[in-house]
Order: sequence, then structure tokens, then C-alpha cells
Amino acid sequence: MQISMKFSESGSISSNCNKELLLPKNLNDSASFKELESLIGLDEVKKTLAELTAYSLVQRKREEKQLKTCPIVMHMVFKGNPGTGKTTVARLLGKVLNDMEILSKGHLLEVERADLVGEYIGHTAQKTREMIKQSLGGIMFVDEAYTLSQGGEKDFGREAVATIVKSMEDHRNNLLVILAGYSSEMNRFIASNPGLKSRFPIHIDFPDYNDDELFQIAVHMYEERDYQMNNRCRWKIKQHLAEFTRCRHPHSGNARYVRNLVEKSIRLHALRVVNREYLTRKDLLLIDDTDLPDMGTI
Repeated sequence: MQISMKFSESGSISSNCNKELLLPKNLNDSASFKELESLIGLDEVKKTLAELTAYSLVQRKREEKQLKTCPIVMHMVFKGNPGTGKTTVARLLGKVLNDMEILSKGHLLEVERADLVGEYIGHTAQKTREMIKQSLGGIMFVDEAYTLSQGGEKDFGREAVATIVKSMEDHRNNLLVILAGYSSEMNRFIASNPGLKSRFPIHIDFPDYNDDELFQIAVHMYEERDYQMNNRCRWKIKQHLAEFTRCRHPHSGNARYVRNLVEKSIRLHALRVVNREYLTRKDLLLIDDTDLPDMGTI
């Protein structure tokens, strides 16, 4: 039996689609891979990760047969607006690579400029090496990585980048580094340092979610919390998210916005029902349209 990722022409995951991407049999029982596969949207992201996992395993099999192999360089750049799934995908990727025995631990360490850049000469290399030490066996996820090049020639951010690059070579068999941030800023960052382009050969774009995908995310979030939307609420939230996608800007938040909306509505639901003398299961389960906050208050 082979595990597969299926993609419809419309871009959503479907069980009746025409495109099927076959993946390694030994990931068939991987809970982390199934969770990655089940993420809403992100079809191109999933395809790229499927290619990488298949490529890594085939290179290993070629080595076993004493055939020539190509170096497996999996350091990546994740580009996209906030809330588009970059951190979630990185976390699941670490677990998948651990299942494949490519990474010994598979954990994710999220770092940002403040975790890497020191205040005096020598401090930056020390801080950065400590973060790398904690990342060994897993993924070091550098969020807003472009901030490491925004301080000018004398800024210590450049030292952090140099230390990361050296460590990638020193620990090439047990460390994966992912640089993440807004698309335009990351493109400029990579272009500003000629050595980064070859060391981070895999660039993955995370597009904004459309209104239908955001609605599916909302449904999933309510189900995770054991809530349901009644019909009026479903209609109103669809209208709400359609308006959101028309008016959003790069900082709007995508799935983060939906999470805030869901959590705010659950609090408003609680405020609506808390003083009732008797609460049925239905009262505790259903979110009404009156529980949804105004768009400007989220």
C-alpha cells in the first residue's frame, strides 16, 4: 500500500481528483506525514515536500547499491505573509524527517534576531552557536530572517548569518535551517548575500489563503474545540471572510485572523449563555451568528 497526496485542479484536497502524487511506503503509518497531508490548501508546498522526501530516500537507496549520489541539501527559505502555515509546515516537516531517519530528533526551534544577535563583539557568535546547539538533530527556524541584514555594514546580524552558514556545513548531516519571512524582504535578503543562494537552494512560497480555505480552517478550528456553527453563523462567517480577503493587507494574519475570530466568538458565546439557569448540550455546542465579533474588533 502506498501513501498518496491527491490534488484537484481547483487547488483543494479531494478524494476524487485526477492528480495523484505517490510517496514512500515507509511513511504510510507516519502520523506527522498524515497531519501534513491533511493541512488545508498549500498544495504546491506539499508537492515540493513530497519531491524532497522521495529524493532523499532514493539517494539513500542508490548509495546502498553503490551508485553515484547527489548531496542532499535541504536548507530552505519559506516566503509568505503571516498566518500562511510556515511554522506549522516546518514543525511537521521536522517530524517527517525524523520518521525517515534523516534528522535524529526532528524538533523545531524557533528563533529570531534577538535570539541570535548580541550586544558586543563576540557575543553574537556565542548566542548563535548556542541556538544551533539546541537545534541539532532538528530544524532551526529563523523567523523574519531578513532582519539580520538590516543594520548596515557594522551590524552584528551579519556575524550571525556567517555563524549559521558555517554550522550548516559542520553539522550538514543532522541540522536543517529554514529562513522565513515576507516574500519581498526575503528575496532582497538572499540577493544581498551571494553565499546564501547556493546554501539555501529550496525556496517555497506560501500563498495567502482564499476565503473558501479560510472558512474550512474556521470549521476545523471549531471542531477541534468541540463547537459547531449553526446555519446563520455559517452564512455570516462566509460573508465575513469574503470581505476580509477583499480588504486584507500583508499583515492581516490569514489563519491567525481566523483563529482570533474563532476564539473571540467562543468567548462571546460564553458571555451569552453563562447566566442561563439550565444549559442543554446544544446550548453549549452551537455558535450563533450573534456570537461573531465585528471585523474591526478582531
